[in-house]
Amino acid sequence: MTSTIPPEPKRAAFTVAGRRLSFLDFGGSGRPLLALHGHFGEGRTFAPLARELGDSWRIIALDQRGHGLSDRAPDFSRTGYVEDAAAVLEHLGIPGAVVLGHSLGGVNAYQLAARVPGLVDALIVEDIGAEVDGDLSFGLSWPRRTQTRAELLEQLGPSARHLMEAIREYPDGWGLAFDPEDMNASQQHLDGDHWNDWLAGDCPALLIRGSRSAVLSAEHAKDMAARRPRTRLVELPAGHTVHETVPVEFAAAVSAFLGAL
Repeated sequence: MTSTIPPEPKRAAFTVAGRRLSFLDFGGSGRPLLALHGHFGEGRTFAPLARELGDSWRIIALDQRGHGLSDRAPDFSRTGYVEDAAAVLEHLGIPGAVVLGHSLGGVNAYQLAARVPGLVDALIVEDIGAEVDGDLSFGLSWPRRTQTRAELLEQLGPSARHLMEAIREYPDGWGLAFDPEDMNASQQHLDGDHWNDWLAGDCPALLIRGSRSAVLSAEHAKDMAARRPRTRLVELPAGHTVHETVPVEFAAAVSAFLGAL
């Protein structure tokens, strides 16, 4: 990995079907890498990766629909997410990129590769399978607004430590950067069998699994790597959010893969 520190990311946005899509552009003089976060997240979760890779890659981190500074959407369908990912590359005039995705973003990444293969030069999928069966309905009990930040943290309970980056102060109180109802609907669309999309592409792929993950089993990950050509599996000592738990090791695995392209 290069030791050259990239510039501070630039926040930008564009409009798709009347909706604002916001993203961070970390700059860098190298090839483009589009990064797609998971549920409850936003593009800035990939800032440590950008620092580790330096300026050898230009990381563009999208706030996906309904997350971060991007607008809510009328739906959270598979097609909608994939079209948004394609739209940011088109907006930036990028004909092809490496696409990295965590969880929700990982499925969006490999579905983009399957449905618009010319846009995806290589895939990096973090801790999500070709079959998804999740449940985010627990978030429906979270408060929409509270009078203080401390009150919000208390009502979020054990989930609060995973949501610190999403806490915002609004004119009417404290809340989250997303609507839990949207996240629940998004997860319902995400659940299902996506083997056809995973196996549709043959661009180089890196599948990263957290060794303590409760989302992607070791057996399923091995099956994904075995069945798809040109796919490498790496397991790192983490849970579901590998890029946050072991950022240096995660960046090293990504860098090694990128260097071999």
